[in-house]
Amino acid sequence: MGLGAFGGGIGATQWLAQHGAKEILVTDLAPAEKLTKSIATISPLIESGVVRLRLGGHDLADFKNAQVVVANPAVAKPWTNPYLLAARESGATVTTELRLALQHVPAQRVIAVTGSSGKSTTAALIHAALNGFNGHRAHFAGNIGGSLLQNCPKIGQNEWLVLELSSFMLWWLGPDSGNPHWSARIGVLTNLSDNHLDWHGNAAHYSASKSVIRNQSAADQIFLSRFEIESPTQAATWAALPAGDWWRNVTLNPQLEQSLPLFESMQLIGQHNKHNALLALHACVGALQSDNSSIDVAATTNALVKKMNLFTGLPHRLSLAHHSDSVRWINDSKATTPAATLFAVNSFPDASKIHLIVGGVSKGADLTELAALTPRLAGLYSIGTAAADLAVNGGTNCQTLENAIQIIRGKIRPGHVVLLSPGCASWDQFQNYEARGNRFAELSIVR
Repeated sequence: MGLGAFGGGIGATQWLAQHGAKEILVTDLAPAEKLTKSIATISPLIESGVVRLRLGGHDLADFKNAQVVVANPAVAKPWTNPYLLAARESGATVTTELRLALQHVPAQRVIAVTGSSGKSTTAALIHAALNGFNGHRAHFAGNIGGSLLQNCPKIGQNEWLVLELSSFMLWWLGPDSGNPHWSARIGVLTNLSDNHLDWHGNAAHYSASKSVIRNQSAADQIFLSRFEIESPTQAATWAALPAGDWWRNVTLNPQLEQSLPLFESMQLIGQHNKHNALLALHACVGALQSDNSSIDVAATTNALVKKMNLFTGLPHRLSLAHHSDSVRWINDSKATTPAATLFAVNSFPDASKIHLIVGGVSKGADLTELAALTPRLAGLYSIGTAAADLAVNGGTNCQTLENAIQIIRGKIRPGHVVLLSPGCASWDQFQNYEARGNRFAELSIVR
């Protein structure tokens, strides 16, 4: 259910066929013309008759007759979805590609990372530090795309799987999905802010879904967060929700808490990434200590920090798209929440030199803080369905990314920064945040 374009649906289809499934129905609300690449990838299975397609809509009978339903984790409100309810009522197993994959991975070798912003970079920093450390591999999967099921690694002794998990994925890994509560050996939360409220319905459900990262019944789980240290006011607001302050009572290593100055030479832009790195360091040392409690923490810290400082970042996350005429074009398309955009703006020493492109689909988040940035900036240029709401404080309603770039070119000066950090999802005008970031990179070069 949900072939999608990021690889999970493809991976699930291929894996099921490889493991003996004789009749697989792939159904997606999108029409075939929007899924061309994904369909082409599984075309041999379609031609062999193992896979049938039902695109442009779902049929209730398919779900009533299914033995197993593998749902895309982003399927809207799965707890009330009539197709999934029908499948459960008919006795089908309802699961996700990730959950199937994790049945083949020892949970004791998993480091899981979530948060409203910073989770991708924090997870990537953990992977960069642990991969090759003391000669052992680390693997990276989850919300970064692709299929863990199709490429499920054999986790050897002293190896780790680092998982970036979205709130959607976590809901499916929790007991509300009708399945047992899965938990990693090490769980990490970066922060919480309004995100995906269109999917969850409200902040309370969002927080409850995120809380699956911490399994209170798993006595041996190491859970780490600096949310309350870095954002005490924000943490207090979220603590008032029914899920409570589930991230509290975390014991952070005081020796590591003094390590922030060690990240001054890191390649990543912004003070917030130094904080991401510090949280990643806690996770790495926690993982290594769980394997060997007698490690030299000081020497281990220095070695891990050296590796992290060499990390140049993930695509579409405050990455340099182009640099010419003393103007930097920065692609932060992965910033799909207002909080992530605020982090991005504050990563530069002088906001008055930033031309900020924002907008897209708000996902139910409050955009007031983004619009309020306008007087501090060289300019705010809004695009997409949220364009009008974001332009209320003197910003320029550009509607499209192409228009925004054209207007900005007439205003930029040497030393300025053109920053795509939308604070919104991309679905109204682009297939995904990657397509949006790639288009920005193209436009930054073409005059």
